[in-house]
Amino acid sequence: MSAARRFMAPLALILVLLGAWELAARWDLISNALNIEDFLVPSPSDIAQSLWQDRSLLLSDSWVTLKEVLLGFLIAAAAGLGFAFLIHLSDTARRAVYPLLIGSQTIPIVVIAPILVVWFGFGLTPKLVIVALICFFPITVNTLDGLRSVDPDLTKMMRSLGAGRFQRLWRVEAPTALPYAFSGAKVAVSVSVIGAVFAEYVGSSSGLGHLINQAQAQLLTARSFAAVVVLSAMAIGLFALVTLIERRVITWDSRGVTRT
Repeated sequence: MSAARRFMAPLALILVLLGAWELAARWDLISNALNIEDFLVPSPSDIAQSLWQDRSLLLSDSWVTLKEVLLGFLIAAAAGLGFAFLIHLSDTARRAVYPLLIGSQTIPIVVIAPILVVWFGFGLTPKLVIVALICFFPITVNTLDGLRSVDPDLTKMMRSLGAGRFQRLWRVEAPTALPYAFSGAKVAVSVSVIGAVFAEYVGSSSGLGHLINQAQAQLLTARSFAAVVVLSAMAIGLFALVTLIERRVITWDSRGVTRT
């Protein structure tokens, strides 16, 4: 199946949904059903107009949010990989750290975000912490699963050949875990924008989250939706970038055969 045919069905569905949304908004069907003012329900054409008219504002705030997302994701990737290898190599670390790692996911970010702003102020630091917290878990857990998925027979063979612990880690376990790590990274980078928006909601003077908060307070719903469109495009673009890097780095398939 060609690339054009593969994307034709979802593109057609999106166009149908946008057309239905446009008609429902123009005929006030949505606002009447929700019993709200019609200007609170922008149509896709209104959102497109806002994307163009507010392009300079959206662009400057997008750059702020993108920096927060990229830096927070890189921090989470470095910490997540490090913790995954540490837990894999040390039974003591696994027993001590892994339960805390799972427990950390039960704490809502919406509760932590205001506390971090109180601690670190309204600068860049609380945004990076929140993004890193959201991205850290999928990277760590997926990498750890990959390190544990090595074929035991392959490990035994490496031992019979005299390979030490770190040689087995470098030559067998790390390459096996690499696809798992990229899977976690793709999940993490997709949700990283959520962390950035949360942080900007709580306390910020710039960024797309701040712009959405401000637009909602001013009842500029078209601008708010336009910022959401930019956020979605950002997440999709980052996901595609990680996927491209994965294809460049991982040159073998699931059987260990080099791709042509």
